[in-house]
Amino acid sequence: MLSNMVCSLVEHRRIRTTLAKAKAVRPLAEKMVTLGKRGDLHARRQAVAALHQQAIVKKLFEEIAVASKDRNGGYTRITKLGQRASDSAPMAFIEWVDAFVPEAKVEVVTAAPEAADEEAAPKKKRATRKKAADGDAAE
Repeated sequence: MLSNMVCSLVEHRRIRTTLAKAKAVRPLAEKMVTLGKRGDLHARRQAVAALHQQAIVKKLFEEIAVASKDRNGGYTRITKLGQRASDSAPMAFIEWVDAFVPEAKVEVVTAAPEAADEEAAPKKKRATRKKAADGDAAE
């Protein structure tokens, strides 16, 4: 069960589970990152022996371990979520601290020059109306 949870953690970058399972997965996940940081053939074979999935080990060595290369430990974070509704089990997220999160593409929308002139014109009219109203009130 623990190796499957580590595989899910590598694949999805964050998993939601019970607090007890998250605390049990943490040491194995951190050991796999340490193997990934070593990066040699023996470390890769040890990781495959523990996780049983070559594709997950490849992702672990090429993405997760590279993102955590400057960190000396503490590769995972456990965030408590509260209790599950059905049986009141304490729930938690376990995730990588240095997980790569792709940035959302933000489109910059610039207004056309004609549109800017049209927006400015009604504001001037409103200002003149207000001045006219102020002038009437002053008399």
